Order: sequence, then structure tokens, then C-alpha cells
Amino acid sequence: MPIVADNISYAYNVGTSAESVALRGVSFTVERGEWVSVVGHTGSGKSTLAQHLNLLLTPRSGSVSIDGAEAKPGSGESRVARRRVGLVFQYPETQFFAETVRAEIEFAPSNWGVSGGALKACVDEAVSASGLDPALLESNPFALSGGQRRRVAIASVIAMRPDYLVLDEPTAGLDAAGIRELIQFLSGVRDAGLGVVQVTHDLRSALSYSDRILVLENGSRVVSGTPEFVARHIIDNPVRGLVIPPVVRFADALRKKGMNVPLICEVDEMVRAIGIYKERNKKCGS
Repeated sequence: MPIVADNISYAYNVGTSAESVALRGVSFTVERGEWVSVVGHTGSGKSTLAQHLNLLLTPRSGSVSIDGAEAKPGSGESRVARRRVGLVFQYPETQFFAETVRAEIEFAPSNWGVSGGALKACVDEAVSASGLDPALLESNPFALSGGQRRRVAIASVIAMRPDYLVLDEPTAGLDAAGIRELIQFLSGVRDAGLGVVQVTHDLRSALSYSDRILVLENGSRVVSGTPEFVARHIIDNPVRGLVIPPVVRFADALRKKGMNVPLICEVDEMVRAIGIYKERNKKCGS
């Protein structure tokens, strides 16, 4: 069963002169074992949508259900939903409060009644899965580097053993090596059967690794579908703040010349397609 966001709308500062609509009738689903990216410019509603998925926010209209159960504030389903859907904030330090990394990771499972050897197993699994150095367990999480803090945040969520993992701008502040490691980790999480929701402004990353993409603009759904379908749509119908990666534009140009190359592909696939195209033309000309 999936996460289902059904026609949800949300506004901040309702009833005041500062009222601002953040979401306008947005619908989408996330299945277990699927990687969905939510993409859009700053202020498009991405983070607001992410916070609806584990009930940090509740829709003004519409509904969110987790594995078939509608999640409502104060209900038993809402507590279960928060365990099933782990949310990693854009700035990891905003979710820290403990004095050590170990205490930070232990908090969620212990809050669910896990203790003793089972709690240690949760911590060990989370540390291993997130790639966090065990030597940092007694460190103050606020004293760590940006990349280390993000790993702690992920480990603290993984320790709950959720069914879905939602990450708001997870690559922010990471260097190239850190991004590669994070992508590898998320791919492993997806392959292990968890649903992954990546909230990002980075269209290149979303096109490269997602199973499906949802594009938001000014709080509204613009397009949703496979990376190739979304890329085709944005090439033909540009979306403010989203830049088509050069490699995708190049692939599009090759396709228009009759080369059989996927719109979303690696450079070696392009080289192979160009070689086949040249060979075919050489034979036709002989």
C-alpha cells in the first residue's frame, strides 16, 4: 500500500494579511520500493508537501493516507504514520536536541518502547546503513561537519525502521563524494523495499535517479511521471527555476537528428548511439 496525497491544499497565516497559499490541490502517490522526487523552484511548495507526509502539517483540504489508513491529527493512525514515514529536514541541526549522537539516534526507537539489546541493535543498524562513523557516537552532533550531521539525521530516522523515507534537499551542503555516497545509500534503501521521497530543486539529480518525478510550481502540480516523460514536458513547456541539464538537451538534439538515444541516458550511451548512427549513414552512402 502507498502513501497517497489526495487533492491537498494548505495555506500559512490563514485569516491574516500575511496569508499565503503553499499548496493548491496537489495529488500524488509513493509506493514502497519506489524513489519519487518532488522538484520545483524555491517557494514552490516542496517542503510544505514533505511535512504533510508524516503529519507535521495537516491539509486545509484533501487528505493524506499511509498504507490505506487516513492520517488525522490526534488519531491512532497519526502516531503510526509518524513511525512509518521518517522525515529528514533540509537543515539536520534543526532536528537535533540530544547531547550525543548516540542519544540522538536512540531517541525515536526508545520512545516506541525499544530498550536493552534491541535498542542497541537499532542504533548499530542505523549507523551502518547511514555510513556514519561509529567513533562519532559519543560526540556532540552540533560539533560535527555538515556531511556528518546529515548522516546523524538520517541514522536517527532509520533507527525507527520506517517504511518510507522523506528527505528535504538531502544533497545541500555535501561535496561531490558526499552526494555520490548519499545517492548510493538511497538506492540501497529503495532496493530494500522502502519508499523514498527526495525533495529537491536539482532537476539533474531527480532525472538521473528517480523512478517518478512530481514537478511543483507556485504550489500547484505541473507534471508528474517518469523522468523521460517529465524531461520531455519541461523541454517543451519550461518551468520557472528549473534548468534542463546540458546532457539531456544534447540527447534531445541527437534524437531530432534521428539517433536512437534515450532522452535520459549516460554519456557512453550517447557515444554508442552516435557510432551506430554514423555507421548506418556510411552504409547507406556506399
